[in-house]
Amino acid sequence: MKTLLARFAKNESGATAIEYGLIATLIGVAIIAGATALGGALNGTFQGISDDLGGSAGGSEEEEPE
Repeated sequence: MKTLLARFAKNESGATAIEYGLIATLIGVAIIAGATALGGALNGTFQGISDDLGGSAGGSEEEEPE
């Protein structure tokens, strides 16, 4: 039984997998944060262009002729 516990304590493969999982999670969080910031900046840019052109970002409000 002692040898089984000693062998389990020396096994580092689980710790390596956890480290890789944490690195992947941090990369994912960084990508999401960057995409959110970029999306907000792009939205502001396109909204400014739309305002300059006199249009609305919600689409056309013109009625069809009868």
